[in-house]
Amino acid sequence: MISINHLSKSFSKLDVLKDISVDFTRPGITAVLGPNGSGKTTLIKCLLGMVIPDQGEIQAFGQPVKGQWTYRSQIGYLPQIARFPDNLRVKELIAMIKDIRGTAADEAPLIEAFGLETYLDKKLGHLSGGTKQKVNLLLALLYDTPVIIMDEPTAGLDPVALIRLKDIIQQEKKRGKVILITTHIISLVEEIADEVVFLLEGRIHFRGTPEQLRMQYAGANLEEAIANLLLNENQAAAVHPKLTQHHNGTVLHKNLKPC
Repeated sequence: MISINHLSKSFSKLDVLKDISVDFTRPGITAVLGPNGSGKTTLIKCLLGMVIPDQGEIQAFGQPVKGQWTYRSQIGYLPQIARFPDNLRVKELIAMIKDIRGTAADEAPLIEAFGLETYLDKKLGHLSGGTKQKVNLLLALLYDTPVIIMDEPTAGLDPVALIRLKDIIQQEKKRGKVILITTHIISLVEEIADEVVFLLEGRIHFRGTPEQLRMQYAGANLEEAIANLLLNENQAAAVHPKLTQHHNGTVLHKNLKPC
């Protein structure tokens, strides 16, 4: 459904994405991981047309996205931080989104799932961070889209809401959807992810299953494997600045200068 070819993006002198090529075409849950500043959010914003890449091409549903916007209606998006007009009530925000989309949607199941019944008449500026995140999730999941992208979906959620979110994600996976999640919660990745794409300094250093990541980097668990990956890359960079890890997990020598 989504194909990314040789994508690069810089902000001033900072190279954020460096020759990224990856596709998300098979139904399932892909965790896009990496330390802060690795390019995860920039990659997502490029997919959505919120950031214009310097080089490369993105195709969604078989068509280039450059200069297009209609494809976005096929993507449910959860931003990392929920920013809503403080003076709007929750029910007014939902109505506004439905009016903008111009398509009917039934929010009742999600209102029930996240326990928002008592908050519908409350102004968004009066809500806690966790409740705002539930509203954020409701809006991201409101429409039946083939692709769902979630940037740190668990931020601020209480244990009950987290369980319900995981159940919803698994249900959407069973319906054949492509689901991309960025998160720092490694236990969530171990529990639900079918695939991991690991970004480091703007490049893909690993792509495979969580089990493959554990085996390749000799970790007793996924968290330990990721720590070993980072340690290995830091040591490799110190010994040979042109040594990097390709997305299929094999070691390659490449020029690390920006494309």
